[in-house]
Amino acid sequence: MQTTTKRDLCEKIARRTDNTHMVVKKTIQMFLDEIISELAQGNRIELRDFGVFEIRQRAARKARNPRTGEVAFVPAKNVVVFKVGKLMREKVGSPTQTQQPTQGA
Repeated sequence: MQTTTKRDLCEKIARRTDNTHMVVKKTIQMFLDEIISELAQGNRIELRDFGVFEIRQRAARKARNPRTGEVAFVPAKNVVVFKVGKLMREKVGSPTQTQQPTQGA
């Protein structure tokens, strides 16, 4: 598995759109900043066929330090959850052609 960075995405989009790397980088960063801003305001973000980002509150709980066994209190907090959209589920969820099924002996 290979890691694709924001820089890699910027380069690919810049080539496909004939824009400069800096213009694409600023556009992508503005897009990401706007997503963060909307989530910080408690808004739900729905990107059709891609997915939905929303905030959910994780309840307070007691946890245990695995090293010492000491009980610690973890306060409630907000977390971002992502639900995969239809197109992504279809493209990512199905096995790729490069994967070969294993055959039993």
